[in-house]
Amino acid sequence: MTYTAAQRLDRLPEAAFHRRLAGMIGAGLLCDTFDLYLASSVMVALTTSGWATVAQNAQFASAGALGSLIGAFLAGWLGDRFGRRFSFQFNLILFGVMSFAAALAPDMSWLIAFRFIMGIGLGAEIVVGYSTITEFVPPHSRGKWSAILFLVGTSGLLISTLVGYLVIPNFGWRWMFVIAGGGALFVWFLRKNMPESPRWLESAGRHEEANRILDEIEAEISLKHVLPVPAAAAPARSSNYRAVDLFRPPLLRSTLLGMTLNIVALFALYGFVIWLPTFLVKQGLSMSHSLGYTTIMSSGSLIGVWLASRFSDRLGRKRGIVLLSIIAGAIGGIYPHAGSIEGTTVLGLLLITAIYCCSTLGYSTYVPELFPTQVRLRGSGISSVAGRAASIVAPQVVGVLYAYDGSVNGVTLALVGLLLLQAAAVGLFGIDMTQRSLDSQFDGSLQSTDGSAVGGLPVRSE
Repeated sequence: MTYTAAQRLDRLPEAAFHRRLAGMIGAGLLCDTFDLYLASSVMVALTTSGWATVAQNAQFASAGALGSLIGAFLAGWLGDRFGRRFSFQFNLILFGVMSFAAALAPDMSWLIAFRFIMGIGLGAEIVVGYSTITEFVPPHSRGKWSAILFLVGTSGLLISTLVGYLVIPNFGWRWMFVIAGGGALFVWFLRKNMPESPRWLESAGRHEEANRILDEIEAEISLKHVLPVPAAAAPARSSNYRAVDLFRPPLLRSTLLGMTLNIVALFALYGFVIWLPTFLVKQGLSMSHSLGYTTIMSSGSLIGVWLASRFSDRLGRKRGIVLLSIIAGAIGGIYPHAGSIEGTTVLGLLLITAIYCCSTLGYSTYVPELFPTQVRLRGSGISSVAGRAASIVAPQVVGVLYAYDGSVNGVTLALVGLLLLQAAAVGLFGIDMTQRSLDSQFDGSLQSTDGSAVGGLPVRSE
């Protein structure tokens, strides 16, 4: 009997192999977010030391954002053309080497240029990371594993802030880039033996390589677990998706949904969450009190991701995104009218919890599920580009809305509108992929009605 890569991977029990793979991917994501958040600490040091002006700091931040946007797009093309593993290693070595170059930058112009190239590597890591984990773990736990990786990435803010507090005053800002680059190169070395995705190899016609990797995975897991026989599936429908298909039916729906989820998630972050200290100061709080209350509210990010890891595979992605979007929208509508700092803090905590829980379900888990293997990274990459474009525009939009009436009413109204739009889009047009095999909504399995496989891969009898 022969089976497809999907059938063989989907029946595997969770094992040390999956934990090791998640560890390698998570380490890369941690390097990514560590560097993303170190920018704020570095910019303070650059300004106070006289090494850079405020205008140059703005160029530094914009260079990283623009590089990340380009990197997200390139990651999709590289990952679907040359494989997930190649894209992983290419973007990580690029980021690592450029981090060391940034540490040696002779002036601010060079630092801005290096930051742009670093951004290309950073933008790629997220696109490849979440898509790759979905292609290895079994359907019943995809949500959990993606949430765990999201939690690892979210912790980058705390780690970067702590390292900056300890390193910059004592050793200088350059050492932040040395630490980031050293971490990236160390993870690159660890991932040298990372397996290529058998799903991608099969979609590229490289059946012998896919079979060899699957045999190795099954041999390792079978040492401690009994492997069930792969489940039978419906006959396959022939498909050969290309990048252009992302912009026409049936994949156009997936592309629009992926873009919507990324835009809403990153607008919420760059258009609300990072502005919280400023909003509180504008309401009359001191800087120290503002940061203190913001820290309490921001803890909702970790709570939200943890909740997503617990309920993503039970509640379901489609249902969860719709429900949490509505809940977050309702809290957002009440937030400006809290009436006290205590009420504002509680509502802010609940709002950020709902936003991060929803973003985990959508941004890290649901988006990769929406696309077939042949164009999964390109679809995820295009979705990420839309979100990163929103992250660039969001601060400008917030500035205009806040200036209009001098309050957060306009900002929260925009956020509520986007959340409700997201709920409607996913509710009306979303595809429920919870507990389902990847690609099942496009191809079915590659099994014929008589039980033999069409283009499948052999598997030993259990």
